[in-house]
Amino acid sequence: MFKELFPELSKETLDGLKFAGFKEPTEIQKKAIKPALEGKDILASAKTGSGKTLAFIIPLLECLHKEKWGAGDGLGALVVTPTRELAYQIFEVLRLVGHRHQFSAALIIGGKDLAMERTRIDQMNIIICTPGRMQQHMEENPLFYGDSLKMLVLDEADRILDMGFRESINFIVDFLPKERQCLLFSATQTNSVKDLALLSLQDPVEVDVDAEAATRTPESLRQKYTVINLEEKLSFLWSFIKRHKNSKILVFISTCKQVKFMNDLFCRMKPGVSINALYGAIHQLKRMDIYNKFRDVRHCCLLATDIAARGLDFPDVDWVVQLDCPEDAKTYIHRVGRTARLDKSGRSLMVLMPNERDYMLELLAKNQVPVEEVPTRDKHLFWIQNTVDAHLARDPNLKEEAKRAFKSYIKSLLNSHFRHTFDPRQLDLKAYAQSMGLEVTPRIRVLERRTDRLHKSSDQAESEAGGQYSVHEAISESDDEELLKPAKKQRLIPSDDEEEPRKEVEKEAPRLAEIERKILEEKNLTKAQLAKKLKKKGLVANKRIVFNRE
Repeated sequence: MFKELFPELSKETLDGLKFAGFKEPTEIQKKAIKPALEGKDILASAKTGSGKTLAFIIPLLECLHKEKWGAGDGLGALVVTPTRELAYQIFEVLRLVGHRHQFSAALIIGGKDLAMERTRIDQMNIIICTPGRMQQHMEENPLFYGDSLKMLVLDEADRILDMGFRESINFIVDFLPKERQCLLFSATQTNSVKDLALLSLQDPVEVDVDAEAATRTPESLRQKYTVINLEEKLSFLWSFIKRHKNSKILVFISTCKQVKFMNDLFCRMKPGVSINALYGAIHQLKRMDIYNKFRDVRHCCLLATDIAARGLDFPDVDWVVQLDCPEDAKTYIHRVGRTARLDKSGRSLMVLMPNERDYMLELLAKNQVPVEEVPTRDKHLFWIQNTVDAHLARDPNLKEEAKRAFKSYIKSLLNSHFRHTFDPRQLDLKAYAQSMGLEVTPRIRVLERRTDRLHKSSDQAESEAGGQYSVHEAISESDDEELLKPAKKQRLIPSDDEEEPRKEVEKEAPRLAEIERKILEEKNLTKAQLAKKLKKKGLVANKRIVFNRE
């Protein structure tokens, strides 16, 4: 089929497509490959799982083949992707499809041997890379040059910009020659992507295969959501895994520390199915090994952060479970895109808390994402709190992981895109801590300050109206990491006379230091931390008297 649609393809590329098992081109490939082979710049967007990777791999190989590119010609094509896993996946596709070509290729990503890359990068014809590592070579490696580059590919361009790589991308684009072909692929066309296209593309051909689609997710994907309380999440996930042992499940969780804790806990509890974890803090070689295992195994469960949400092609994923609410509709679309790929069927389940329901459903409705509610029945839940308590009691390290997971998740809620709708008083944090096996609720100072602001907002308005400030109120106004301002900057008693407040502060300084010391002691600080805090604020808590002969 590729031969009939694209008769200009070389025999080497056609053999590679046959070897890799690609028989018929997808819609994005039919529309993007033809103009790319003609040397035109491409600005393309399509749903996740539509075959965008092959849509730029084929033109890349054909471009260098047509130029009769050889080992001594240097860098001919550069592919930039947002994550290491996606770069590794693209490299594997390139290795399969291009195995009959004689080009040299390299995978340049963080976590690998930088010294080895420096000595060999100048011998590569094709480079698959992440933005930060590529910028590092361009700035520091005297052997690297890209003056002969023929093609630049930016894959998942919107994600590259979302992850804060704008400066790196601008540096890479400026470093490379202006006379070259550029292909820009993305699942969503945002304003940032269009701005990037203006900088790097010249008279591009726009390809949008989903412009007239009724939904922004695959039609073969069955999308559900359920509403449960925060303290039920751990039991719910365990129950889901136990009831779907013969399925391939991908679970998305907000933070790395949550993923690590749940993986270590569930492995100890032995659910009867293989469980792995994929998150950013793992060493790169281990991440590759986990990626390969989940890709090749038929029945498995992978707990992952959003590093697995973009572009990764895991075959035959039956379920995508979003245990924690996604940041926005775009993140939701990319998460569920790990299943129902290339016209295959798939199912997704999003777990929402009651305070997240209205906000998220409204957001999905605006973005043409249809979801149906499915109730959670108590009879389907295996309550595991006693088992969790027992495991944490036996293993202090697991208990510390639980504390870190608790804190990281609550902080992620406070920093999320829907933080303006999040009221910490709506959550039963004590019950959530107990569900994770913690007898005492871990302390989160950021949450305490936010809760105090909510409680004191009305009281502060009343005190301002009365024109009176207490010493404690004056001290507690600080909103940042420092709890208090230095005493010399505090104004204890408002007065029309400018000299009176200054004298009053000098008179009250010892008492103010004592009050602040007591407040800091309530924070359970060590003596060294307490002394450091007081010294930083310019306060003297006590005096040291040295006796000499006189």
